[in-house]
Amino acid sequence: MTAVDCLLLEAKQAILDEHHRRFQIMHHEGRLNEAMKQFQITLICASDLLNDSLRLLDEALDAHRSPR
Repeated sequence: MTAVDCLLLEAKQAILDEHHRRFQIMHHEGRLNEAMKQFQITLICASDLLNDSLRLLDEALDAHRSPR
């Protein structure tokens, strides 16, 4: 995993954290329609982060398995 990969994952994690924080605020304030829309965005961000994480893990595993 390269430094760029690490930065990408950290940035996506920060974005996910911010969307989750917004969801929690809206939910706490009782703004349920807005909260549900924000929840959908939060799930999309989480899915994107997980997909990138899995891709990097697959690449690392492939590199580990390949003959040297």
